[in-house]
Amino acid sequence: MPTEAAFSWPREFVWGVSTSSYQIEGAVAEDGRAPSIWDTRCRMAGKIANGDSGDVACDHYHRYPQDVALMRELGIGAYRFSVAWPRVLPRGRGQVNEKGLDFYDRLIDAVLAAGIEPWLCLYHWDLPQALDDLGGWTNRDCAGWYADYAALIARRFGDRVQRWATFNEFSVFTLFGYAIDWSAPGVTDRDAHLRAIHHVNLAHGLGVGVLRDLLPQASIGAIHNRQVVWPEQDCDADRAAAALLDEHWNRAFPDPQLLGHYPPQIAAAIEPYVRGGDMATICRRLDWFGLNHYGPIFAKADPQCTWNFAWGEAPADAPRSALGWPTWPAAFRDELIDLSRRYRLPIYVTENGAGGSDSVGADGAVDDPARVAYLRDYTGALREALQAGADVRGYFVWSLLDNFEWGSGYGPRFGLVHVDYTTQQRTPKTSFGWYRAFIRDARG
Repeated sequence: MPTEAAFSWPREFVWGVSTSSYQIEGAVAEDGRAPSIWDTRCRMAGKIANGDSGDVACDHYHRYPQDVALMRELGIGAYRFSVAWPRVLPRGRGQVNEKGLDFYDRLIDAVLAAGIEPWLCLYHWDLPQALDDLGGWTNRDCAGWYADYAALIARRFGDRVQRWATFNEFSVFTLFGYAIDWSAPGVTDRDAHLRAIHHVNLAHGLGVGVLRDLLPQASIGAIHNRQVVWPEQDCDADRAAAALLDEHWNRAFPDPQLLGHYPPQIAAAIEPYVRGGDMATICRRLDWFGLNHYGPIFAKADPQCTWNFAWGEAPADAPRSALGWPTWPAAFRDELIDLSRRYRLPIYVTENGAGGSDSVGADGAVDDPARVAYLRDYTGALREALQAGADVRGYFVWSLLDNFEWGSGYGPRFGLVHVDYTTQQRTPKTSFGWYRAFIRDARG
């Protein structure tokens, strides 16, 4: 294996940052945008920490030129963002909202003008509420509604966008939205969850087909969260819980999409919902694999939960981020190596980062040494994976900005840039400078 001193990052390696529409845009009722399932959830008592919502978020809808200028200052080569489905199709289908499309025209043009490549993700959890009223992802028709939406976006932006992702973190929004009440729409039903898994997979396959037909030169991928799942206790019950959570968390979507079959325990449960030809629709050629990874997961048996598993606790002496999440850079390295062997696609790390409670100091600076240490350790693990032969071609930090963190509201801060949510003042953190210097050095 080459020594660290001898290592050079590949010349074409992509360095970037990621965001998502509902987490930063705000302007939820402006210029024709209609509610999403997250707007609805934010109005349910007790569902979001501190009663927070994405109503204003980072006001990126109005302040995107400032945010693009920050990206340019950072020196990234790519920016991964998502389109808000209810901003461009307020009812989820039918009448198009031109003002919503115009916003993304302006954003994409600004990103390109800054010398940055736009990476467009079609779905980052904000399903139009109008479609959820019709059953949302539990309704098989939702796959077709998604395909129509994908066609609209491809036709509008395909002349400027080369990189496309169908979905972000399939298993998170289906598991937390339909089996564990941690996300919108907040259903806890095994049948609904199985239907959502299969219909989202169908939507992905139909979306890939639409993109291939309309944009034959496009580079198409999908973004999966994957973390090793370990049992909380060394006992049969927790080992069984970890094995089943691993299927739901790590394999329920990439296995059917790339290997043509569901993992064994899910396959048996989901069989009643699979129709002839479905697996051929789902399993379509992709150009890359997007990986979101933060740290390992611990599982425990819990018969009160929908699938008899629950999130467990990491060992008391486990290394942790400032937010308290367990961190294991070696598990990140191993995941990259295993993914490269299992699915044989180029890998782009589309999210990696650390949360904290960063604040502006008396000197006006935001010092976040824990995040710098995390990024240093995890890019070191990335380097080790490359040295071991993993086909990794890019790395995106989550996130450019502090933002709305779903059920946790505005408490956790993941950004390289601090956002004062009262004044919307942006302040680059120490980690911003670290990542800028790291990218410069990596490019030689």
